[in-house]
Amino acid sequence: MMNCCGLITVQKEPVPLQSIEVELEVKDHVATVVSTLKYQNKEDKPVEAVFVFPLPGDAAVCHFSAVIGQKEIVAEVKEKQEAREEYDDSLSSGQQAFLLEESEQSPDIFSMKVGGLAPGESASIRLEYVTELAVQADDGLRFCLPAVLNPRYQPQGSEGASVQVFSVPASLVPYTLCFCGRLFSPRPICKVESSCSLEPLQYLNTDQTQATVKLAAGHKFDRDVELVIYYKDAHQPTAVVEAGQTSAETGTLMGDPVVMVSLYPEFPQSVMSSVASCGEFVFLMDRSGSMGSSMNSKERHQTCIMSDRDTLLLLLKSLPMGCYFNIYSFGYNYEHIFPQSVEYNQKTMEEALKKVEEMEANLGGTEILKPLKHIYSQRCIPNQPQQLFVFIDGGVVNTKKVLCLVKKNSSCHSCFSFGIGEGASSALINGLAKEGGGHAQFITGTDRMQPKVIQSLRFALQPAVEDISVTWGLPKGVSVTVLSPPITSIFQGQRSLIYGQLTGQGRPQRGSVTVKYSLAGRPSQNQLHFSLKPAEDTGLTVHRLAARTLIRSLEMEDRELRGRQDGGIKEKVMQLSVQSGVSSCFTAFIAVNKADGKVIQGPLVRRNVPTAGEYLSQNKLKQIFCHPSSLDVIGCKEATAPKQPPRDPLLQLVSLQKASGCWILDPDLAAALGKTSEEVEKSKPAMVTSEVWATILALIWLHGFKMDAKEEWELLAMKAASWLRAQNGRNLIHKC
Repeated sequence: MMNCCGLITVQKEPVPLQSIEVELEVKDHVATVVSTLKYQNKEDKPVEAVFVFPLPGDAAVCHFSAVIGQKEIVAEVKEKQEAREEYDDSLSSGQQAFLLEESEQSPDIFSMKVGGLAPGESASIRLEYVTELAVQADDGLRFCLPAVLNPRYQPQGSEGASVQVFSVPASLVPYTLCFCGRLFSPRPICKVESSCSLEPLQYLNTDQTQATVKLAAGHKFDRDVELVIYYKDAHQPTAVVEAGQTSAETGTLMGDPVVMVSLYPEFPQSVMSSVASCGEFVFLMDRSGSMGSSMNSKERHQTCIMSDRDTLLLLLKSLPMGCYFNIYSFGYNYEHIFPQSVEYNQKTMEEALKKVEEMEANLGGTEILKPLKHIYSQRCIPNQPQQLFVFIDGGVVNTKKVLCLVKKNSSCHSCFSFGIGEGASSALINGLAKEGGGHAQFITGTDRMQPKVIQSLRFALQPAVEDISVTWGLPKGVSVTVLSPPITSIFQGQRSLIYGQLTGQGRPQRGSVTVKYSLAGRPSQNQLHFSLKPAEDTGLTVHRLAARTLIRSLEMEDRELRGRQDGGIKEKVMQLSVQSGVSSCFTAFIAVNKADGKVIQGPLVRRNVPTAGEYLSQNKLKQIFCHPSSLDVIGCKEATAPKQPPRDPLLQLVSLQKASGCWILDPDLAAALGKTSEEVEKSKPAMVTSEVWATILALIWLHGFKMDAKEEWELLAMKAASWLRAQNGRNLIHKC
């Protein structure tokens, strides 16, 4: 038996990627990432290395260069087909060439070609991008360096070839990762959490506004490198004005100053203490084969689908009386519990929970487009705003088509999305929330799904924010062109970003931006005053993020109009991409080494560089995607039903709650409370009904034993308290 060693793929072919070095710099909520990839051809013939890899879906790739020997070749942004032809022509003529392009179907997948590496030659590739860090529901800022690119499901009959990804077990990944980060903030950095092992946070100054973070020694490149950064007083609105590029023409995006405004609306406590009692809640659950895998390595018995079932239990118990709901699940096909959404009551809740308990990860691939179309085809229920909750553990090839559908229907619903486990597509998860006017969350590592989902349910139950408008107060002669899409949703404490191109004279002075909206039927507003003086040491970060924001909006508009009219949108995107140096789906980075005049002799041998991940053979993938009934077979051995662990005491108690919010005094409740039936019944005051007493005991148990999980049960406890008040329970408690 031959030992596997050296730079090899699963097919035992050598590859030239040796190492990846990543430098992260975070300034407040903006991250700049520089990746250096070192290649070396150890073969006796010239090679072309092809590396398909993920990046954050909203990243603005702004630099691509290669160093061969002592010579640096900086890539240019060109129209994609032109760049491809130049790359092919260069290789045909014996020159070295490098090509970087974004997938036309999913903006978080990139492919890089390193062509013309002579035998024994090394090349160092530098890739730089900037991105905004998403705000989590607990106010942390999430950075993720994707390490796992799961095979993307491609629907049958869809156009274009699937991205070819070569995945291998982490132990066989033939390259190393070095990662370090520097954090800068106007506010103290409280802590940094990660699913990976980190060295202790090192502060660089006494006020703790600068720090360094590094991966602990021995890190395996088998998972995403996820950091969640927490600042003190995170909800501080800010505005950064960045000077234009001196070499760019005035009047263009790159030539004029650009302002980036971050707003954190705060709602009155009187409004936040109430929750909506209406709405149509639609839960769309991923039941593809991969959902049968473990949530994390420490709790192998807890699979993703099991966690989904527990989450649905908490969601259904937390819904208000008077709302409507339905549950869809999808894989290769999709199912729904009710033909259409039904009113929430004890009967429908019990029927739904019975079906939820039967859910398994057995529906095949990841055809999310089909159930979405069906959901949107249903008639809207009057005075019941639709709230869509989407749970998915991977990605799809047709990401942009899915997002277009969500945006098309965004006027009639809000979309809350959840990426489960390693490899969930950030472009899909963040895009669903952005285009659907909701909020996105990622559940990775040892995260529990339930508190994050209930936090999002809180957002969905907030009073509706309507009639949103943005007005600017600027000095005479100064005007602004807003580059961001209109704000369609506002949630308590969640960030709203606005980019604007400033033109005219009169700087430096002061300006303001005001967001007005109607909250619970009352006019409200949030305002920020800021200096128009450009900040120092920002480079062109704000301009590139603004360009990326405008490019993404134009790409979406182009896709919506495709087949009807072009309108020159593609040309606008290409022009903006070339001027700003930011990638788009219509352009690519191309670099050709013309300096030394050397000609590469002989035909190039293509080597596909594998991506870290759980390896599935091509035949097995076909079996899984094409034959849903065969999904019990994953990897190299047959999946067996995991042994059911004892039910969590909290979930046991929650499962007994009625839709109205009350509990029943019976032996099941006594067992959940750790008492005998005689003990709970004997303590009941004579003037208190059994249901009231049972509900009081359940609430006492929750507050006494499960305060650490309060986020998970607080909504259902509020419903129980409301039920008690309706029964004059408060007076009865005092009598007790």
